[in-house]
Amino acid sequence: MNNLELSEQEIIRRESLDKIREMGINPYPAEGFDVNATTTQVASEFSPEKNNFQDVSIAGRIMSRRIMGSASFIELQDEHGRIQVYIRRDDICPADDEEKKNYNTLFKKLLDIGDIVGVKGFAFITQTGELSIHAKELKLLAKSVRPLPIVKEKDGQTYDAFTDPEKRYRERYVDLVVNPHVRDTFIKRTRLINSMREFLNKLELLEVETPILQPLYGGAAARPFKTHHNTLDMTLYLRIANELYLKRLIVGGFNGVYEFAKDFRNEGMDRFHNPEFTQMEMYVAYKDYRWMMDTVEAMVEKIALDLHGTTDVQVGNNLISFKRPWKRFTMFEAIRHFTGVDISAMEEPELRATAKQLGVELDDTMGKGKLVDEIFGECCEAKLIQPTFITDYPEEMSPLAKKHRSGKGLVERFEAICNGKEICNAYSELNDPIDQRNRFEEQLLLAKRGDEEAMLLDEDFLRAIEYGMPPTAGLGMGIDRLSMILTNAPSIQDVLFFPQMRPEKKVVKDDDAKFQSIGVPAAWIPVVQKMGYFTMESMKKVAPGKLFNDLCSMNKKHKMGLTNPSADDVKKWIGEGA
Repeated sequence: MNNLELSEQEIIRRESLDKIREMGINPYPAEGFDVNATTTQVASEFSPEKNNFQDVSIAGRIMSRRIMGSASFIELQDEHGRIQVYIRRDDICPADDEEKKNYNTLFKKLLDIGDIVGVKGFAFITQTGELSIHAKELKLLAKSVRPLPIVKEKDGQTYDAFTDPEKRYRERYVDLVVNPHVRDTFIKRTRLINSMREFLNKLELLEVETPILQPLYGGAAARPFKTHHNTLDMTLYLRIANELYLKRLIVGGFNGVYEFAKDFRNEGMDRFHNPEFTQMEMYVAYKDYRWMMDTVEAMVEKIALDLHGTTDVQVGNNLISFKRPWKRFTMFEAIRHFTGVDISAMEEPELRATAKQLGVELDDTMGKGKLVDEIFGECCEAKLIQPTFITDYPEEMSPLAKKHRSGKGLVERFEAICNGKEICNAYSELNDPIDQRNRFEEQLLLAKRGDEEAMLLDEDFLRAIEYGMPPTAGLGMGIDRLSMILTNAPSIQDVLFFPQMRPEKKVVKDDDAKFQSIGVPAAWIPVVQKMGYFTMESMKKVAPGKLFNDLCSMNKKHKMGLTNPSADDVKKWIGEGA
């Protein structure tokens, strides 16, 4: 990498790297470093009376330094927290090192904040009462050549915090280092999944894996990502759901299966949607959607208790209780409750007119089911803060759900809504192959009307249930959404390590030929651009005297060895010369 592409700090760190190697020290040693304690272990278990932790080996990143004379302090951060390390010159330098290079040169001059080091020593309490590690050995494990954004605190105020969402999500590795609370969110997410898995395993369900690349996408109403398999010369899709494959396993004789699945939907991105997301889907034979509602209540209540020790969880300004039982509305009851309008007996023309009166945006592709869904979404969903089951959806909305046992035109389906958003979707699964074929064919008609989310007709799935699928309850639960709620995260990007991001904006530059056309020598073009003048127009806005002085200063500072232009040359470049 050209030095012109580096910041001053990056140049200094690379120079330090070279000097470390000149000292005969490998800044990236191959051998491991045996760690026998963590910061939190020492902090929670050290006792001066017991005089324990007298042979501590700890490793982590330098997060601050206080350099003094022959003794200094650093703050070391590992995965669990931070601890102070006391470093004395004579302790870390060999007896035969008269110049004390390990301390005077390596530690004081060549190590930086962000470097990863290993420390061996013993725990003690300083005269000011702070728990510390007294270093007997200090070893460089990895030199950081790019400086961390350093968060500073003074008088209770925080400065230079790494808070810009664009930077945090794009450089999650930095976010995790300088914002330790972010790690807590992801630890809770993992605990959430572990708690859910424990619950499902106690139900004696089998965890399975199903294909991500599928010849037909199905199991949800969504647009897929499409790819091509070269050897088979066929189009494949990234799955939008794993439902149809899991049901095939129920046909095959498993009584209960579940999968934590990565699903992909080629749709918009916002603080509640990411094109790649995690869903837990489960299917249990000989059960129905009423059993599944009871199961969801029990499972989420357990997860809340495992994560927080209580069923009451603060989410933004709302205190949400996950204690059973949860409130239950049919979809039509919810719409009537929040709008005062009973739409249960309306046909499509009247539904469309009612939706317009309620201020719901529509398009011509929407059938009856979509219209009901839009009315509910616009008028009801955001008002459901406490966990609530919405049940008994119109048949047109749910091509994979069983017809309601008593409600005409309805299916046995529920969604759980919490904090204004859906967290799960469940059915008494349709196992009538004739009815299922008819429903798929109705979806094809919607597709012809322009509905890009209509389902395809999957002949192999139909063939499977023609062999006979037992009555089955099915559930899909969004792990990302549930994680947002249970970690009080305002955006889905906050619970995904690496959310999908738009491409980084590239600086628009004029090509070299344009700079050369006004007289800028080829060797000076990178220098001009390093100074931030990426176009001729931007360069022409600066005073010629300032530009001349800055160019000469840059040449000297970076030891470039270029012949400085004259002041008159610079004036000609920006059009002020004779």
